[in-house]
Amino acid sequence: MSKAAFSLDEKYRLEAGEIYVTGMQALARMTIDRHRADSQAGLNTAGFVSGYRGSPIGVLDKALWEAKQFLSDDRIYFQPAVNEDLAATAILGTQQSEIFKGSRHDGIFSLWYGKGPGVDRSGDALRHGNYAGVSRNGGVLMAVGDDPVCHSSTVPQQSESVLAACNIPVFHAANLQDVYDFGLLGWELSRYSGLWIALKMVTDVAESSQIIRVDSARSKFQLPEIALPHPEQMYIRWPDKAMEMAERMANYRMPALQQAQRSNVFDHETTSSPKRRFGIVAAGKSHTDVCQALDDLGIDRQVAADIGLSVYKVGMPWPLETQGIEKFARGMEQLLVVEEGRPFLEPQVKDALYGMAQGERPEILGKRNAAGEELSPGFGELSAGNIAELIAEQIKPFFSSDRINARLALISQSEQMVVANHSDVQRTPHFCSGCPHNTSTKVPEGSIALAGIGCHFMAQWMDRNTLTYTHMGAEGTTWAGLGHFSDLPHLFTNIGDGTYYHSGLLAIRQAVASGVNITYKILYNDAVAMTGGQPVDGPISVQQISYQLYGEKVNRIAVVSDSPEKFDLKDFAPGVTLDHRDELDRVQRELREVEGTTVIIYEQVCGTEKRRRRKRGLLEDPDKRAFINSRVCEGCGDCGEKSNCLSVQPLETIFGRKRKIDQSACTKDFSCVKGFCPSFVTVHGGELRKPESGGHLSEASLQPLFDSLPAPEIVQGDGAYSMLIGGIGGTGVVTTSSLLGVAARLDGKACRVLDDTGLAQKFGAVYSHLTVADSDDQLHSPRIGVASCDLLISADLLTGGADRALSRLKPGVSKAVANRHETVTGAFTLDPESRVPGDQLVVNLKNICAEGGVTVCEATELSRRLVGDTIGANSLLLGVACQQGWLPVSVESIEQAIELNGVGVAINLRVFRLGRLLVHAPDQVASLIKVGASEQAALLEGKFATTSEQSLPELVEQMAAELTKYQNRRLAKRYRKLVERVEQAEKKSAAGMQGMALAAARYYYKLLAIKDE
Repeated sequence: MSKAAFSLDEKYRLEAGEIYVTGMQALARMTIDRHRADSQAGLNTAGFVSGYRGSPIGVLDKALWEAKQFLSDDRIYFQPAVNEDLAATAILGTQQSEIFKGSRHDGIFSLWYGKGPGVDRSGDALRHGNYAGVSRNGGVLMAVGDDPVCHSSTVPQQSESVLAACNIPVFHAANLQDVYDFGLLGWELSRYSGLWIALKMVTDVAESSQIIRVDSARSKFQLPEIALPHPEQMYIRWPDKAMEMAERMANYRMPALQQAQRSNVFDHETTSSPKRRFGIVAAGKSHTDVCQALDDLGIDRQVAADIGLSVYKVGMPWPLETQGIEKFARGMEQLLVVEEGRPFLEPQVKDALYGMAQGERPEILGKRNAAGEELSPGFGELSAGNIAELIAEQIKPFFSSDRINARLALISQSEQMVVANHSDVQRTPHFCSGCPHNTSTKVPEGSIALAGIGCHFMAQWMDRNTLTYTHMGAEGTTWAGLGHFSDLPHLFTNIGDGTYYHSGLLAIRQAVASGVNITYKILYNDAVAMTGGQPVDGPISVQQISYQLYGEKVNRIAVVSDSPEKFDLKDFAPGVTLDHRDELDRVQRELREVEGTTVIIYEQVCGTEKRRRRKRGLLEDPDKRAFINSRVCEGCGDCGEKSNCLSVQPLETIFGRKRKIDQSACTKDFSCVKGFCPSFVTVHGGELRKPESGGHLSEASLQPLFDSLPAPEIVQGDGAYSMLIGGIGGTGVVTTSSLLGVAARLDGKACRVLDDTGLAQKFGAVYSHLTVADSDDQLHSPRIGVASCDLLISADLLTGGADRALSRLKPGVSKAVANRHETVTGAFTLDPESRVPGDQLVVNLKNICAEGGVTVCEATELSRRLVGDTIGANSLLLGVACQQGWLPVSVESIEQAIELNGVGVAINLRVFRLGRLLVHAPDQVASLIKVGASEQAALLEGKFATTSEQSLPELVEQMAAELTKYQNRRLAKRYRKLVERVEQAEKKSAAGMQGMALAAARYYYKLLAIKDE
């Protein structure tokens, strides 16, 4: 496809060919193609999609809404459910279309979606649905998202065992091509066998992006004719009896599935050696990691053939098809089963091979070897690095090579380098600017709160006296048990409005029934902020909740809001009180004295959602901004403590550490103004000053500079090129990786992208893994392994300097582009002196990367000075990396990707080009922002010098001048005299040091320049 013909809509419009999709878009596309295939087969079907969001299936609803036009064209109805088990029950209803009169279609194919805990809670509904079955032209597919290492979950997930207990067969996707292929096959198999079919996607698959091949008319799989006497026994019917369902499940449906398995290649060899010595069996992500490990060890197909190593990919891990695994294992000396979490595939392999004759049956290795020694952990996640070490150890008795030894040595060296360059300062997730939870999760002195599922979960690692949590919908119910045996008189518990609507009302009902003293704080923020700001899945309002709680016999209900004036008390249930959020502490103190169950409904729109609505013109943007006068500010931190907001940032000055408001991130919550401080200034009616659009920063002036840029080199190579982008959630890291992915697509290259976010979108660390190659067969795992990253783009020093990033770098080989800007962490809200060790983090990068391979610039400040907004920092870093020839994609494709994205196009194109100019001619960029000669070096070497970094003579001169203005020259002379005495004394007692004199210069000034506050 030509670049000119490319469109972001191709993922849905193109009927056959290659498309670039995210995991959620792949699910949307296969749903559309299911209907297209039915139409081509002459079937008049419709589709139904329902489930409940949750990472890593957190944004499927967004993908479906974005594809609404295509879904409508193909008669696919999307209905988000109140919760997962009700979604499963609604889907069961779609399969009953032939039982009831009035059906308009030949059948309804359905897609259920949810994360692992949704599978857990829905066991009864799933078992009922699967035992009832499907209609002949309907079918049910389940998209199951598992989070094995709790990136964004409260327990690790491995859903196969739950699904198997419900007799639901499970496909396990290794990549997005599998998602598409197995998804389409899943519906066919469901219709064929009468079973519900599950498609498991772990985080590394669900949150990845890649180029896949689609064709609604093409199927990789051919299903046999049902060789059973009564094919009608496959399908749902009425009347029906429970034991008859069980009989059909055992005698008809499962055997039909077995026939389909044996006639197809759900499971197959991906590496085949004629010498049968050592076999590896893996499914899903583990298979991808095995392939990556072999590639890293230098074991290609020829080497594998020489040593007798074969790999068997299991597409359907339950139930395991036995004939295929028997054929693969026959004659092997050893068989290694690689899987994450507890053994699930391993015992099935052992059962399948149990009856093989002596001499044909291999020694089976799994979580342990024959001696009982652990080979891999029974929990958590395996990586390509872990697996490489495991394979190398197992084949060592009969094969070794310089490449294997070099790879193992590199992994060991990387581990040592990470330990040597470790930083104790970490970036942890935090509430967004203007987040309601900054205020709502506070409790009165002496009280304790229980946590719940949602963004407010983070209150546990803040100074909020918040302890323990439960699964979603059971918030506070632990106290219904413990409260009867404790001397604690009362507890608070937090519960989000989405959780309340999902299932949380039952927890409140249980609290009322138990009679314990508890106050629920229903945090009504008008959006499901945890997964991207989606609306709650049904009609809900503060007033409606008050009436529901009144009907549940809650003893007292109070509404607290940041703008109570928008409510009319008569619209609420009887007895409800209405207060401003400033009264929250008083209201909480009152309710904790009331016996039984009480509720506070805390109403305030999600800060991030508020910003989105203002941009879309859906919410009024207050004509007001808060600023801090740094000359009045004394840096006490009370504004940060009151607001808990990270838009309140440090400002280093010669007078000490002050505070400033980051206007690019501020959501105008104004809680910071409540700090006990006279330094705040609110401006009404003004707008932020932008860099001059004319003159030296006009397009006419800049274009000749851009036109003079030489074309950068593009990384060329035989293998894959891996890039890790690290930054802070909400600053465009995922967008940057998406741009590079689209650019690779435009250049005709293959790519894998993994957006590793979890809770990190809330001011925490976000990583995007991006690997580009000339062909797809050169790509395996989307997650960059240990010592495998070629380029690090560090949009935030703490994120780029964390162990998770450093461990990916190839010692002495990798390159890095880093933003020198120091962005404080959540610790700053409680510790005014909390600092980011920027200098040391830069040194750490240089210690590991190639000599001369680290470029550092103050991208945030440069973006602010050049375009008036810090949001362009990532595009500037991209330009720096591009011009240095460190990217595997072309300039033209990057710029077209920016244009196709359609957001902030002018700003992002400008700063991308300025980033390129920064490498080619830093003096020209320096002239654009009018920095002095002393700051020019900082453009490509580090941060801009601050006024706090002055020599003693410079500091004394400036302070003396300030004291003269403050009072007179006599006071300035008095100041000089004392500082000189301290300097002389220090020279005598500590020659070569100036710490005491600098301290005297700073703090004696403070003593003399008394502020009248």
